[in-house]
Amino acid sequence: MKKQKILAVVGATASGKTALGVELAKKFGGEVISVDSMQIYEGLDVTTAKPSVEEMQGIPHHLISIIPRSQRFSVADYVELANQKIQEVASRNKLPILVGGTGLYLDSVLNGMKFTPEEETSVRKQLLKRAESEGNEKLYQELQRIDPQAAEKIHVNNTVRLVRALEVCQTSGMTFTEYKKANLAQESPYDAIIIGLDYENRQDLYDRINRRVYKMLDAGMLDEVREAYQQGNVGTSTAAIGYKELIPYLKQKASLEDCIAMIQQESRRYAKRQLTWFRRNAQIQWLILVKNDEVQEISEKAEKIIAKNENLWYNR
Repeated sequence: MKKQKILAVVGATASGKTALGVELAKKFGGEVISVDSMQIYEGLDVTTAKPSVEEMQGIPHHLISIIPRSQRFSVADYVELANQKIQEVASRNKLPILVGGTGLYLDSVLNGMKFTPEEETSVRKQLLKRAESEGNEKLYQELQRIDPQAAEKIHVNNTVRLVRALEVCQTSGMTFTEYKKANLAQESPYDAIIIGLDYENRQDLYDRINRRVYKMLDAGMLDEVREAYQQGNVGTSTAAIGYKELIPYLKQKASLEDCIAMIQQESRRYAKRQLTWFRRNAQIQWLILVKNDEVQEISEKAEKIIAKNENLWYNR
């Protein structure tokens, strides 16, 4: 069976993925499917850097603001939704363009990852209760004993992934690492070209991040966070960089300047983690940018990368 063609644009936060995704969608008749673990939630639009109507330029964008922010959402849920959207977009004779910086989501979709049912199993309920009563550290130590490789890639504070890893270990008869390898051994259902964005000078990327934080504040991020904080019950979306960093200011425990500096620092650290993740993917073809590159220049460079591929699947 002929595989569905996919174009993907990945990279660190503030690297210019959104703008490039839109340009390529205009060029090749595509629609954008977001690959972002925070933008999928409703609310916190500025804080999670969701593209504005102006930035979308009339290009349909999918999987943005579709999940209540108090609802639990997993990578398995994302894979199911993304596969559905890919087929919907393709059915309209449009090119599905995956755009975002959540590497786990992208890899899981393009590698055809299969997941055991995500309903609330008794094992998961027990693990979640243990996390609440004993703390994540205890569960993390358990994962270190059972599957040290998985433990290296999961942060101790990431309850969802920690519980998921232990659940797989307890229910599948294999470690979480073995389980993922078994999935990755399957052939991808998609014919994908993945373009990665990075900067020749890392400081140029960091400068972009620092400037964008100020732009987000000008766009109303503080008011947005204040409203969400006052409403309460924001659930998983509190993991968005910018939310937790502004809470000390709202509680009058830190200055706004200090909180802004923390947002910038956490954003830079996140960018570094994103690039580390994507650099492991040999399928990504990198566009190395310089400070003054304009969107049109970047788009032209991306088109050259696409043109060089053996699977030349678009019409000029």
